[in-house]
Amino acid sequence: MTHLDRRHFLRIAGVAGASATTGLGTLLFNREAAAALGDTLTIAYHVPLPAWDPTTGLSSVNPQLMSIYKCVFDQYIDQNADLSFRPGLLTEWGWADDDKTRVRMVVREGAMWQDGTPVTAQDIVWNLERVANPETGNPVSFVWASIANLKAEGNVITGDVGQYMPDLFKWMAFLTAYVLPPHHYDEVGREGFEKQPMGSGPYRVEEFQRGSFVRLKANPDYWGGAPAFDTVVFKFVTDPAARIAEIESGRSDVTLNIPFEEFDRLKAKPGLEGVATPVSDIAMIFFNDVAPMTDVNVRRAAVMAVDKKAIVDRLLRGYGVPIETLLAPPYTGFDPEVNTPYDPEGAAALLAESGYSRENPVEFKIQTTRGYIAKDYEVIQAIVGMWRRVGIQAEIEVYEIAKHFELRAQDQLAPAAFYNWGNSIGDPSTSTGHAMFGPSPHSTWDTDDLDAMIGPLWVEKDEARRIAGWQKVNRYIAENAYVFPLYQQVQPVVHKTGLGFEGHFANFILPQAMSKA
Repeated sequence: MTHLDRRHFLRIAGVAGASATTGLGTLLFNREAAAALGDTLTIAYHVPLPAWDPTTGLSSVNPQLMSIYKCVFDQYIDQNADLSFRPGLLTEWGWADDDKTRVRMVVREGAMWQDGTPVTAQDIVWNLERVANPETGNPVSFVWASIANLKAEGNVITGDVGQYMPDLFKWMAFLTAYVLPPHHYDEVGREGFEKQPMGSGPYRVEEFQRGSFVRLKANPDYWGGAPAFDTVVFKFVTDPAARIAEIESGRSDVTLNIPFEEFDRLKAKPGLEGVATPVSDIAMIFFNDVAPMTDVNVRRAAVMAVDKKAIVDRLLRGYGVPIETLLAPPYTGFDPEVNTPYDPEGAAALLAESGYSRENPVEFKIQTTRGYIAKDYEVIQAIVGMWRRVGIQAEIEVYEIAKHFELRAQDQLAPAAFYNWGNSIGDPSTSTGHAMFGPSPHSTWDTDDLDAMIGPLWVEKDEARRIAGWQKVNRYIAENAYVFPLYQQVQPVVHKTGLGFEGHFANFILPQAMSKA
């Protein structure tokens, strides 16, 4: 996959909001701001945490919760801000032979659980075997079930590949790839773990008020070193206006996912700075394989009628990148040649072929969140307006993100549903694959033609052939309008001056990566 060097990453991240003063005055101002931060970092966060087990249930596949999980739990493999991989609890990993029939992993020495117990290779085996069992409730247990007969000798783990998965080790830095302490989990049980979560990460849970906040304390035994802040508070503030008030009043030190006009305003204020980072998330609209979306003319017209560039330029103030497939520019396999032009006249003609017009519009419901990500509801309002001009009448239904996951898992989404798809490992299998393969629990489209194209790619060992196959699939999806990609997200973060913050391409807000500047 494509990696960004530090200089290029910082340039596109668009660090802004510098004070107009220079020299000694700026230095003194920054020192005063850093001192004002104290030892507690407060984050006005946009989504509440529903559960503490990061390996089971629908919350475990919500990318927006990973920032909190990564504070408390380590992953097998970690990622840098540019999405490149680095050691986590595994210091080495890979296929043990050229045929890719065996795996070999080396477990970090010196890592400790938050009760002071050492992390062992057998602990890692327990975790991998547990999430491979579908009865535990892991939404992607098939990923972990691809390896079996795991054996720990010293700090080395070996195992057999039962079903080859080309992105197995990438998944070890992705959703549900968090490591729990077996001795603690066995002692307290599933329900007890929700009350007493424990990991080996840089912070431990001190207090949790569901729907309100979580307070974390630095883990003194963390193998990665002590974080800059002794206490971290994630306030759950779902209303963007309330998050703006949090940062503007000084009650919170960091916030995110606010309207871009507010981002531009706030970053210019004394004492505040802004970072707008292009991230691996993409805004998209699921089409469900129900009427009227089973009509290809309706799907194609819905895509052709929308001016994505205008939405990015006007609603998002340029903070976004229009896309044509479910792969953003940094993803492996991104194909810049795919093009679905904006053509409202062509859209109206397609609808006319199916008997629809402005006087006799095709009607359906579109679901969306409101305030989950910047301008989500407003984007859908704009799209519905563009649709109305060509003969599409869409009714907007607003719901919470938890409801989206529930309906998607039951395959009961509306004919159209807005979503923010996160793919921090940048592989096409974890975007196009899971979003569009019928048997996937994350897909809403289920047709034999597409499943027949995607199926063989799950086990393709030739990497060049695999990526070429995904590019062919994405072109086919675009031609048939099986899904509606909109734009690559840009993450707006506003923080107090004096806080050292750099954007993360995976959309993470990590207290352990922040400093007192």
